Amino acid sequence: MAKEELPPNPPRNDPGGPMRPPQARMPRGAFSWVLVVLLLLVVIFMLSRNMSGANKLSITQFWRHVENGEVVRVVVRDTDRITGDLISPPSNGPIATKEFEVQYPGVGTTNFTEFEEKLNRLSKGAKRPVELVDERSGSHWVTVLITMLPWVLVIAILYFLVFRQLRQTGAGAGMLGNFGRSRHRITTKEHTNVTFADVAGIEEAKEEVYEIVEFLKNAKRFARLGGRIPRGVLLVGEPGCGKTLLAKAIAGEADVPFFSISGSDFVEMFVGVGASRVRDLFRQAKENSPCIVFLDEIDAVGRRRGMGYNGGGHDEREQTLNAILVEMDGFESSDQVIVIAATNRADVLDPALIRPGRFDRQVYVPLPDVKGRFEILRVHARKIKLAPPVEPKLQRLARATPMFSGADLAAIINESALLATLAGKDAVELDDLEEARDKVRWGRAKRSRVVDEKDRLLTAYHEAGHALVQSLLKDADPVHKVSIIPRGPALGVTFSLPEKDRLAYSRRYAEALLRVTCAGRIAEEVLGHDVNSGAANDIKQATTIARYMVTQWGMSEQLGFVYYGDESATRGRAVEFGLAKEFSEETARLIDEEVKRIVNEAYADTRRLVNEHREQLKAIADALLKYETLEGEEVRRIMAGETIDRPTIADLIAAENERRRAEPPPVARPIQDPPAGGSHGPLPSPA
Repeated sequence: MAKEELPPNPPRNDPGGPMRPPQARMPRGAFSWVLVVLLLLVVIFMLSRNMSGANKLSITQFWRHVENGEVVRVVVRDTDRITGDLISPPSNGPIATKEFEVQYPGVGTTNFTEFEEKLNRLSKGAKRPVELVDERSGSHWVTVLITMLPWVLVIAILYFLVFRQLRQTGAGAGMLGNFGRSRHRITTKEHTNVTFADVAGIEEAKEEVYEIVEFLKNAKRFARLGGRIPRGVLLVGEPGCGKTLLAKAIAGEADVPFFSISGSDFVEMFVGVGASRVRDLFRQAKENSPCIVFLDEIDAVGRRRGMGYNGGGHDEREQTLNAILVEMDGFESSDQVIVIAATNRADVLDPALIRPGRFDRQVYVPLPDVKGRFEILRVHARKIKLAPPVEPKLQRLARATPMFSGADLAAIINESALLATLAGKDAVELDDLEEARDKVRWGRAKRSRVVDEKDRLLTAYHEAGHALVQSLLKDADPVHKVSIIPRGPALGVTFSLPEKDRLAYSRRYAEALLRVTCAGRIAEEVLGHDVNSGAANDIKQATTIARYMVTQWGMSEQLGFVYYGDESATRGRAVEFGLAKEFSEETARLIDEEVKRIVNEAYADTRRLVNEHREQLKAIADALLKYETLEGEEVRRIMAGETIDRPTIADLIAAENERRRAEPPPVARPIQDPPAGGSHGPLPSPA
């Protein structure tokens, strides 16, 4: 339940521009629907012409009907088709008329005179005269155009709906659109607005990359003595330390275009697309030199090649990596293109990628120290309203946030502003900053959660055990706060506040940390005579610390000064393929025994401490049950035998309710009509 930190293995548009009135535009989806409707209308028109109810006659049948006087009307147009009205001899009812259609080659152009003479000759002996209607326009090309127009419309609509859409969504020539085009984003200084003044806490890294800014500003200065600026710079550091921000600041200081793209943007389902995008990216970068190309998360495509990563077959990532290697070899000193990459997994990168001549300079971006955290907090505090005095608040927060990254500190400032806003405050205060810190690191306090009384009692004993042992051991970090209010997944938490930034971990500190993690379970057994699953996280942390001590830190006398960690990742092997470990089964058994021995010794020593200070443990637990949260100074006062006298939350609520009941009810005043002409003059007219 205690939240102890695991020890890591040591080492758009311009907003200021003028406002433009909105322009009415047809949405892209609406235009597509218009084309679909037109296509349907053309198809319906063509089908209606082909599915008309006219009788289709042959030439012989047509002339027979003319001789019998059954044709009363004939229409000739600029086509090879004749239409008209056909009647049948009446039997008992009125005369019925039906449309007919005859295919007569050339009747609308070359054979019309011949057709007219024959029609007049055969219709003379008929009972009824035939009416000939000539609707020809006199141009054969008009007939051809009218015939082809529906098909032209169909092809045009298909082009706009299919082929043009592929070009807009993809990239590359041909049917695949623009898939081979790079998906980078280009920003300038006016859009980024990031300079070195916005980057704090990593002063050494800023100094190391400052020469890149000088090179981009004045390349002749370096060429005078024959020096060559590095082609690539690899930024390595934990997540949230400011690698991307530093790359933007370099472009902002040098006032050059900034090409940014993520490593995952190179990989597509089509083989060869990643390599094509790499070539397109570097081609555009050379055309816009001097500039900076920023490859974020380079480990997505720059992993070590070999059996351990792709099974030995063809891999799209390998093709993309090969393209990056070739393009970086093709740089000349006059290109003035600097490639900056960022990753937090430098151990898995291919050696060819980080050799001299490519990413030949690695800049480590570390977690900020207490001074760096103060500078980062000052940068982010400009955006919010802090209650004075500002500097002491930020200094205390900087000391209280060891191992926090720059992104964590930015989140703390933002969360504190939100908490102060929800509380109705006029400015952010120190308690808002501390609550935001606890929320970012350990989760939000769940004050409304209903906890069973027995679980609440065991939680108080558990957290009291952590606080007791942490206060007794001088090598452990001081207690900052103890609470049995659920926060995150835990029912209670014990916050420690390191007095300094730890860059290395001594054996005494590791052993003290082991005893603190064991104290919660032991306190449950001593006072509550029962245990629960709340110590699962403590057990995991204790096992991890002990295994670090044995396998990586050389703190075991039995196994000695030997490294037994897993080197498969850094040597290009994959753990998931089940490759052999770097040590024998006998050594693995000895490691397990040594880890268990270290944990058992810490557990036994912690039980001795808890039994010796059982009364102090009971006092801390009772105070937690009463007040729910204890500050570190209050814990130390209880350890010294003093008592705490402050109102509880229940007392404050009861006092507020009593005050409201004691207040007299408000007296209702009679409503009086205002005078016709008061001090403010006559009442205004309704008009």
